Amino acid sequence: MNKSEYITTIDKVIEKGRYKADWKSLSNHKTPDWLTEGKLGIFIHWGIYSVPAYGSEWYSRSMYDKGVREFEHHRKTYGEHKDFGYKDFIPMFKAEKFNADQWTELFRKSGAKYVMPVAEHHDGFAMYETEFNRWNAKEMGPCTDVVGELKKSCEKKGLVFCASTHRAEHYFFMNMGRTFDSDVNDEAYADFYGPAVYCPELDSRVLGTTTEDPYTVGATEEWLTDWLVRTCEIIDKYQPQILYFDWWIHNHSFKPYLKKLAAYYYNRAEEWGKEVTINYKHEAFPPTVATFDVERGALTDISPVPWQTDTAIGKGSWGYRADNEYKTSRQIICDLVDIVSKNGCLLLNIGPKPDGTITDEETQVLLDLGRWLDTNGEGIYGTTFWKTFGEGEVNAEAGFFKDGDEKAFTEKDFRFTYKNGYLYAFQMRPDGNDVKIKTLAKRITRDFFIEGVEILGMGNAGFERNNNELLIHLPDKISSDLPLCFKIEIG
Repeated sequence: MNKSEYITTIDKVIEKGRYKADWKSLSNHKTPDWLTEGKLGIFIHWGIYSVPAYGSEWYSRSMYDKGVREFEHHRKTYGEHKDFGYKDFIPMFKAEKFNADQWTELFRKSGAKYVMPVAEHHDGFAMYETEFNRWNAKEMGPCTDVVGELKKSCEKKGLVFCASTHRAEHYFFMNMGRTFDSDVNDEAYADFYGPAVYCPELDSRVLGTTTEDPYTVGATEEWLTDWLVRTCEIIDKYQPQILYFDWWIHNHSFKPYLKKLAAYYYNRAEEWGKEVTINYKHEAFPPTVATFDVERGALTDISPVPWQTDTAIGKGSWGYRADNEYKTSRQIICDLVDIVSKNGCLLLNIGPKPDGTITDEETQVLLDLGRWLDTNGEGIYGTTFWKTFGEGEVNAEAGFFKDGDEKAFTEKDFRFTYKNGYLYAFQMRPDGNDVKIKTLAKRITRDFFIEGVEILGMGNAGFERNNNELLIHLPDKISSDLPLCFKIEIG
């Protein structure tokens, strides 16, 4: 099917479907139950950028930018950009140890319920088989349909399959290569690097400011049509139950195409009989059309609608980097509890090596997370928020890119969730002493009785409740500093 034929198909699906290409029709699309119950997903940034393993997953842009360290690193390591460009990493991206079943088994052990590979990052290399991009993992590099293999494996393991596409940003992503003699300017590779639109507004010095402003320079109609077709191909070919987008889609030029894309996706999902949603950032969609996502951040209070944080175990890069630093298991577990207490879900990223293996550090975090959830998952999965998210002085900082450092929780910090007549109270950093929860004092919470308290993984606990606090007696000395979960029966 060519692009013109695909556009006709898109229009026909929307014409006969329940959802139309306008916000009124798309509003109040239900967030999937499987997402609000599952709480935890795995994000996968894996691509050509794992080969240089330097800087970040933005290496494909940074290597052409004279103002950053990746530029000189590339020249010293690989030679001049006109002789060795980003395309020349593709034969080095062999993925010879990639095993989808090994990956998904690790994800299952981590306690994750959904999996989201990046189908195409900003670099324009598709990790899936496609009719519209010859630069793809089925034809080059690994010579396998990575996304397709992961989908099949997820279905075998009972994991919900999702997909991310960052194609929108490729419009300008390689554009710094236009500013000097590089292979970006070679017409033989225009279908890979292009259009690499360069203008003063999209220069690296002001790119962030420009792309955050939805009213500035946008994409061409030709590009937007191509973006729509490629995205709909992912929808039809892989039927992902979340479709995740990165940041630039909130630009004014995308708005008509976003409406058409959402209508097509939601109508297709009704044909499949599946619950789906779209992840978005900034104000790309109205809040009741899709599911809001906070990159490397969190909210400071309970959201009235479900939301998601996407963050990485790696601190320096979403993709593999040889010298990356990694968050501790404790930090990830505490972030999960905090996010869930505020009606959110956590999409946790890993960045595999170019050979297809997952780093030891990320593997350990995922296994630790799974062991903790084996004991405490009852207070996470299928829960909803309580009347307040927590107690204590420590909270998240609002906004994106705010979760690099571990929060300094103490034994006085708690987070709450609720399910089926039980309140779950997480002590964020146990100190081994009896637990005091002031929020559950009689004078503060007179609207219910407490019938009993259980420490998940340890059994029933004695308790006393007075006007100042709920005092829970720990049966044994607690040596772990991971969050404890108290299952409190409400009478």
